[in-house]
Amino acid sequence: MTDSALFSAFTLQVYRSADLEVTHGANLGDALSFAAELVPDDTYELTVGASLRRIALRADTGATFRIAPTTLTGLPGALIHLDSCLTFMSADGGTTEVIVLVEVDAEGDVAEVYALPLAPLVPRAPYTLVGIDRENARARLAVIACVSFTGGTQITMASGEQRPIEALSVGDRVLTRDDGPQPLRWIGRTTARAMGEMAPILITKGTLNNSADLLVSPEHRLFIYQRSDALGAGRAEVLVRARHLVNDTTVIRREGGFIDYYQLLFDRHQIIYAEGIAAETMLVDTRTRAALPPEMAEKLTQTLPGHTDRPHLQFEVSDDLLNRPDAAEVLRRASTR
Repeated sequence: MTDSALFSAFTLQVYRSADLEVTHGANLGDALSFAAELVPDDTYELTVGASLRRIALRADTGATFRIAPTTLTGLPGALIHLDSCLTFMSADGGTTEVIVLVEVDAEGDVAEVYALPLAPLVPRAPYTLVGIDRENARARLAVIACVSFTGGTQITMASGEQRPIEALSVGDRVLTRDDGPQPLRWIGRTTARAMGEMAPILITKGTLNNSADLLVSPEHRLFIYQRSDALGAGRAEVLVRARHLVNDTTVIRREGGFIDYYQLLFDRHQIIYAEGIAAETMLVDTRTRAALPPEMAEKLTQTLPGHTDRPHLQFEVSDDLLNRPDAAEVLRRASTR
């Protein structure tokens, strides 16, 4: 069974290649392309009117992805390869990373090139290509795909103690929803600019009956038991991605500065308690495996069923059911009735 059969689609905000054009340099007038065709020191600009598009991907076998049927961009079923991670320098000396994804058609030819910016790009501003990394694009995408808590988040331990995530150690026993006390196998930490795809989502105190503000990565899924099926999901238990709850009042995308992201890994994908509400831990799959140390990734690959046979993975709520400004309030009320 492939990863694509086990994991739901995840979405990314991308530009099409034509949205980024060389305005000075060897490839003058060309659109952004894949690494083999790029020339360092070329200057690019984001064209006026360019807009981010959402592309939905599913993990495929090996190191590739396929465009999901639910996508708004690209051809459903087409292969997507992670080509490279580019570094651009702006006029003020700041740098911005862009992951290049290549869509391949049935004949194996390049159908489209997409740019996934890890920080916002400004139209008509010059961006000079100063780095082409063909080795670490997968690791950079893994940071986006990993579900992550942030520094200061209080985690419920097996004893009932509330402990800040930065004080946890490998081997500590954490209370899980499905398997009781379980030992932590690995703790990851990543510092990122809190911009674009890396900007965390703030769920303010009480919004989902959380005891304090909860700050998580956009892809982080929260587990909610509805006493009444207010969403029309057809079941009481649901998993909801934080990004789908943003309403700019009680659930906010918080941009600016830097953020420390923490990943918690168990032998099995778990639901734990953070700031008093249920939230998932790191799920090892094609997207996220590159975030692990090589020796840990090899070990988890051999025991991957522990991360794919969890019944709660089937409970994720589709985007259309959450496309309403009061989604967070509906879930809060449904979980307390």
